[in-house]
Amino acid sequence: MSARLITPGTEAARAELSGHSRAAEDKRTTAADAVRRLVTDGAVIGVGGTNHARTPMALLIEVLRQGRTGLTMTRPLSCFEAEVMLATGAADRVMTSWVGIGHGWGLAPVLRHLVERGEAAFEEWSHLGIGLRYKAGAMGVPFLPTVSMLGSDIHRRLELATIACPYTGQVLNAVPSLNPDVALVHVQRADASGNAQIDGYQLMDADLVLASRRVILTAEEIVPTDQLRLDPARTLVPAFAVDAVVHQPMGAYPHECYGHYEADLDEFAAYMQAVRADGLDGARAYAAGLASHADHDAYIGSVDPGRRAALRRTGEELMPR
Repeated sequence: MSARLITPGTEAARAELSGHSRAAEDKRTTAADAVRRLVTDGAVIGVGGTNHARTPMALLIEVLRQGRTGLTMTRPLSCFEAEVMLATGAADRVMTSWVGIGHGWGLAPVLRHLVERGEAAFEEWSHLGIGLRYKAGAMGVPFLPTVSMLGSDIHRRLELATIACPYTGQVLNAVPSLNPDVALVHVQRADASGNAQIDGYQLMDADLVLASRRVILTAEEIVPTDQLRLDPARTLVPAFAVDAVVHQPMGAYPHECYGHYEADLDEFAAYMQAVRADGLDGARAYAAGLASHADHDAYIGSVDPGRRAALRRTGEELMPR
């Protein structure tokens, strides 16, 4: 498939949101209910976190469980969650700067297989390019100027427009805004209405949330609003931007959540072993295993308790006390 530039949708998104209430009310629900209400076939999904950090795996697995199709996934850097979504047909397009399993496993064989055969599309942007698209969407402007990608094959394949700086005449890329239909974001803590704090590297999640038409949060902890007010500068996600809140401990597993647990590299190895043994069918079988559990709690419960404890121990050691 050739590259397809998703055109700016900031004005449409702002018009849609102007009539959409996100009152400061209790928005707690289940992952199943949130996905059922807010994720539709063919949607553009903004996936929070990056690579295997704070990936909203509980929500993505629920998307698989509910059989969504035709999705576009946008993310700064993607891990094997992109391959799982493509292999099952849940997604047919990824918009990102890189897809890879991580050190020791190399690049993404399933992505390559599908893209080379024209069965999926990989729309490549620079890491900064994705961030600027979210930033423009969050700001409510149709584009932002940058030198990123200028003169590169990425610039050529995307057929990006250029503009001349009105002050210096410098030629710049005009990166269009991106307003995903729904953002899926995992955080360390949130209150019931959706105010949320992110520990460690914030990545691009604050802009993603403000740019998106709908937002689903999963959180390791649900805390009283008064607890967030003790350190308000750390509250990066405002309740007025959030549609649904899901209390989901280990909601990023088998990926990592800073301060709570490390990534389960045994699961990474299991995925790659399945792919090396059976190719695309191996990826599908792995995905079917993920979605076979009733919910994410049941999935977590299937993991050896000793292994879970070790991941938590290592993750908590990284968190300053």
